[in-house]
Amino acid sequence: MKLSLIASLCCLLFMLPVEMNAQNTPLPFRTAIELALKNSAAMGIAQADAQRAQSSYLQARDLYLPQVTVGSGLAYSYGFPLSIEGSAPSVFDVNTQSFLFNSAQRQLLKAAKSDIRTVQAQNADRRNDVIMETSLDYIQLDLLESSLGVQHEQQEVAAKFQDVVNQRVQAGLDAPTELMRAKLAAARTRMQIAETQAAIDQLRLRLSQLTGLPQNAIQTSTESIPELPAVSQSDDLSTEAQQNNSAIKAANEVATAKEFRAKGEEKQLYPSVDLVGHYAVLARYNNYDEFFNKFQRNNVVLGVAIRFPFFNSSQREAATSAEADAIKARKEAQNLKDQVSTETLRLQRSVEQFADARDVFKLQYQLSESDAETVHEKIQSGGATLKDEQSARITEHEHYAAYVNSSFDLDKAQVQLMRQIGQLENWALGPKK
Repeated sequence: MKLSLIASLCCLLFMLPVEMNAQNTPLPFRTAIELALKNSAAMGIAQADAQRAQSSYLQARDLYLPQVTVGSGLAYSYGFPLSIEGSAPSVFDVNTQSFLFNSAQRQLLKAAKSDIRTVQAQNADRRNDVIMETSLDYIQLDLLESSLGVQHEQQEVAAKFQDVVNQRVQAGLDAPTELMRAKLAAARTRMQIAETQAAIDQLRLRLSQLTGLPQNAIQTSTESIPELPAVSQSDDLSTEAQQNNSAIKAANEVATAKEFRAKGEEKQLYPSVDLVGHYAVLARYNNYDEFFNKFQRNNVVLGVAIRFPFFNSSQREAATSAEADAIKARKEAQNLKDQVSTETLRLQRSVEQFADARDVFKLQYQLSESDAETVHEKIQSGGATLKDEQSARITEHEHYAAYVNSSFDLDKAQVQLMRQIGQLENWALGPKK
């Protein structure tokens, strides 16, 4: 008993560091993307839609295969044997029917194939959505965690400054309003830390929902984030987006499917031929031998059912309505194409603007950092006060926050641009092999 207890304790002590290391191990960027594509609800919905589209196509195709129904039409007859659901009363009954020639069904079959391509494009768009959301959340979480460290340093500086000012006020060297200013600076820093921590918690929760990992396992790794490609302002990215954007492909396939369905509605007015067959085993107690010259127990019918719809105003209106719906879908696809082109050009130009803004904020931060160090050195010689240093540190941290925000704005614009031109997955996961 004691040996078993000792062994259990040893196993527990051995596993505890492993669990702690697993929680402290950073989650690589690519692993986060792969887990999100595997576990996110959006990809589960995509798989269900793909299965539904494939089943709908098979349903339309299988109408050309014989549909066999086996049953019985048992009934009591008094007098002439009347029909039951269009068939004579029988002991055993087999019916079969299939399309042999149907112009409308051929168009509907083409529409079903186009529906499969539509779902494939929509699922590619969903996949890009998951990659983009996971990428941006990961990048923003990484930036905020580094910013939180700087804010904690600012909090320490503000707390020290508040203590110094409090001592000077008690000694009568500073006015009480100076202590209020110091407390305001400390309170503002705490507020910024609380806001940053709240944003970090929300991002970590969302990444946990996307990847299926616990929140305490979401630890970013800056080195694992792939470098964003340079964006040339002279490239025609709008044309590239029109060719590669999955949303445009989906809209075009929707329009194509509706055009096929419109043709199918129109061809409902064309002749059609079905292959039909019927086998029945009849019984004498239904009085067949009393009303027919000859009774035969086994009976077979095999032939074709030919239909010529000469006049059907309702179907003509249905065809006209479907044609209008197809025209609308094609115009909507063109409208989406124009919107994607416009958005791509906007993002392409905004990348340059955000890059310039990031450089400006970076230089401001570097200058304010240098100014803060200069003020700190002057304090030793009496050329500056602690108040001057505190003001310089506040300015430094404000410029750092602006630099972090501008960096994320640039990253966000580049990620969105890659999504528009169909290059997001190659960047996040590498080229397909």
